[in-house]
Amino acid sequence: MRRFSQLYARLDATRSTIAKVAAMAEYFAEAPATDAAWAVYFLTGRRLKRVIGPMALRRWVAEATGFDDWLVEECHATVGDLAETIALIVDTTRDGMPDGIERSLSAWVEALRPLRDADEATQRAAVLGWWRALPADELFLLDKLLTGALRVGVSRKLVVRALSKHTGVPEDVMMHRLTGRWSPTASFFAGLVAPVDAGAEAPPSKLYPYFLATPLEGSVEEIAAQLGARDDWQLEWKWDGIRGQLIRRAGEVFVWSRGEELVTERFPDVVEAAAGLPDGTVLDGELLAWRDGAPLPFAQLQRRLNRKTVGKKLRAEVPVAFMVYDMLEDGGEDIRGLPLSERRARLEALVAPLDHPRFPISPVVAARDWAAAGERREAARDRGVEGLMVKRLDSPYRTGRPRGDWWKWKLDPLTVDAVLIYAQPGSGRRATLLTDYTFGVWRGDELVPFAKAYSGLSDDEIATLDRWLRSHTVQKFGPVRQVEPMQVFEIAFEGIRRSTRHKSGVAVRFPRMVRWRTDKAPGEADTLAMVEGLIEG
Repeated sequence: MRRFSQLYARLDATRSTIAKVAAMAEYFAEAPATDAAWAVYFLTGRRLKRVIGPMALRRWVAEATGFDDWLVEECHATVGDLAETIALIVDTTRDGMPDGIERSLSAWVEALRPLRDADEATQRAAVLGWWRALPADELFLLDKLLTGALRVGVSRKLVVRALSKHTGVPEDVMMHRLTGRWSPTASFFAGLVAPVDAGAEAPPSKLYPYFLATPLEGSVEEIAAQLGARDDWQLEWKWDGIRGQLIRRAGEVFVWSRGEELVTERFPDVVEAAAGLPDGTVLDGELLAWRDGAPLPFAQLQRRLNRKTVGKKLRAEVPVAFMVYDMLEDGGEDIRGLPLSERRARLEALVAPLDHPRFPISPVVAARDWAAAGERREAARDRGVEGLMVKRLDSPYRTGRPRGDWWKWKLDPLTVDAVLIYAQPGSGRRATLLTDYTFGVWRGDELVPFAKAYSGLSDDEIATLDRWLRSHTVQKFGPVRQVEPMQVFEIAFEGIRRSTRHKSGVAVRFPRMVRWRTDKAPGEADTLAMVEGLIEG
């Protein structure tokens, strides 16, 4: 644990990607394989299930240190992070230096697991003993593990880069090894860092890292100047579903989400349709709620995603399709290095003869020039899609989000002017600031909540707004503050639908703040009737 806590401190102390990669590479070179496997687990964003809840930890630290409950709460509000709060309180109230506990990261994980099902007295005794013995930095990480809240400020890309630096394994190979399901064991780590020609055979369900598109912005004229000849590019609709890979190997079918979650059981109709595909086929595409050759609203697809298994009734109510737009493996051959034009030809030769309603091929959008492409894009919302995908015809299927070959030319978002009515603290580094906001629109003389947003403002704007909110609080409901309805913001979002779960009767997708409308009075904000009109529009 000491070695991992030192790594965590080094990563937290720098913004330099070079320094972060170097710190991780050094750790992987020194740590035992089991510890290194768990480090990869946490560094790539995976977390343990919560062992002990925050309320119990706050109560125990008050009992152990003699702090009143209110004082612990005030300390937590000031520091913003419970694990850090506990570490500081414990460290400043004990006599002398703690003895420490020589236990590896993997051994700590094994020690924590039985506590999840233990009675509170056993949990309390164990935790208080650890608090007394551990130095502050390790105590901090322990509480992060207990609450299932351990996050490390690095991206998967940087972890891959560090592992590649440590092993010499190419980054694209390392990324592939890290995709899908795996357990943090010594054998897993050994396979992860093995030389390319010594790696074990991948399981049939193994997916490929996704190739992600970059947002394309600007006027049609600017885009034409940036991308060059229109004939060098393939245009497709940008579908509003869940990105996925469909794999048929060893007589089995596997369906993965972009989040690397295996969702096969939620899409039995797609699995049945895939029976017509030959072994050694991997397709990239979009899972869509689909009826009569057209997409259904995304909210319908969510009904499938919220179920572990799908019965006949839901299958009938929400039929789905796998909109195919790329082919990554053909007859067991990895064809990602081929140009898009050739992969597309193979895809059509394989899927088109099936003529299956569950396997439509994403159509190529015709447009003679970029001006015509812009016109097609403007009509996208009427088709139930989000805009256009723009893909270079000679591009291989890359990994991650390299700039230049794949672009997403999305529709301009819908916007509404709304009034800020509630605020609450954020999380992590923003835990001491009011950064999560609820916005309302007018229904008669009443402001009705219709969206929540927390992104879009600069740090200076957040600080200014935080001071204003604290001095204009009307009422508190736990961490939530009701504030005077005086500040107007332009809120952008990608889609809107009717919803019986929301007081306003509408729900929006991906809301964010575009600008602080200091030029507008609250009475000039939009009405609910205007917002509802966007649904029909």
